[in-house]
This record gives sequence, structure tokens and C-alpha cells, in this order.
Amino acid sequence: MVRGKTQMKRIENATSRQVTFSKRRSGLLKKAFELSVLCDAEVALIIFSPKGKLYEFSSSSVSKTIQRYQKNVKTRAIEQKITEENIQNLKDETAELSMKIELLEDSKRKLLGDGLDTCSVDELRQVEEQLERSLISIRARKCVSEMVPLSLSVIPDLGALAQVKEVETALYLKMAKTRSNNKSRSKIKIGHPLFMEKKNLRGTRVHR
Repeated sequence: MVRGKTQMKRIENATSRQVTFSKRRSGLLKKAFELSVLCDAEVALIIFSPKGKLYEFSSSSVSKTIQRYQKNVKTRAIEQKITEENIQNLKDETAELSMKIELLEDSKRKLLGDGLDTCSVDELRQVEEQLERSLISIRARKCVSEMVPLSLSVIPDLGALAQVKEVETALYLKMAKTRSNNKSRSKIKIGHPLFMEKKNLRGTRVHR
């Protein structure tokens, strides 16, 4: 006789339910014992009958296995929390690096003269100052390269480096002074005493 497939639902008949419980409980306890012996595994099995009767099996001790389980769950929870924090930190660092890269790309485009239509006056002034600093550094190194022959030694020439710094500083101060004078001249308005003095000087003719 072919045995039919058992449906996974509650057995309504109390007698049949008790018989099935007894058979499957014994089979489950036997499988737990076989697993602990054959695989050298630590197994703990706890069963409560419908009436509340306790059945248990343990390859060592139920209480020790439960303590080990609770410790393992706590450790996994801590590890999961640390992993989540690390993932969040990586996401934050990635977002920060992406923002820095975007700013660098935007600065690069502005230095190349692209996308200046939407820039404010202050942004344009910053780009101008950055270009001026770069130009000063390039000119200074060019001057030093023309004055000091390039050394083939692996160790850098400290005197040449110091000279580069001096030339850069001198050119930067000179350009800063020039810009300051240009700003001062642009601030003199019509009617200002200096303006009137310059006007009078221009209008004065020398009689021989």
C-alpha cells in the first residue's frame, strides 16, 4: 500500500495527534543523538508536549549549550553592528571624496576658461589670483633653471631650491604691490583732492 503525503496542518483528532507526536518525538531524539555521535557536534534538543511535558536531549549539557548559544548571538550582534558602522563610514568617505573630486574638476574647468559665465565676481577674482600664483611659480622656476644648470645628481640641490623660493617670494610681493597700487588708483573718484591735483598738474603748461 502506497503511503500518502502528509499534509502540513494541525491534526484535529486528539488521539491521532498524540500518536503522531510520540512517534515523531522519538524519531527527532534519535536523529539528534545520531548527529552528535556521527559528526561530533554539540546538540541540544528541547521539546514540550501539548500538555506541557518536557523532553530534552543534549550531547553535553543543555544549560551549557544554551549559554554558548546566547554568547554566540551576542557576539554576532556586536560584529554586525561594527560591520554596519564600517559600511556607513565607507559611504561617508566615498561621498566626501566624490565631492572633493567634483570641486577639483570644477576648479580645473575654470582654470581652463570653461564655465565662467555662471561665476560671480568673487569666484572670478579667486580664479585670477590662483592663475597669478601659478604664473609666479612658473616664472620663478624658469628663471632659476636659466641661472642654475640642472644637476644630474639624485640628491636635490638645496641652494637651488632656496633660490627658487626667494625668486618666487620676490615675484609674488612685486605682483601683490602692483595689484594694491592698481586698486588704490581705481578708488580715487572725481572731485577727490588727489584727482583735482592730478588734473591741475595735467592742465599746467610750462612757459619758457
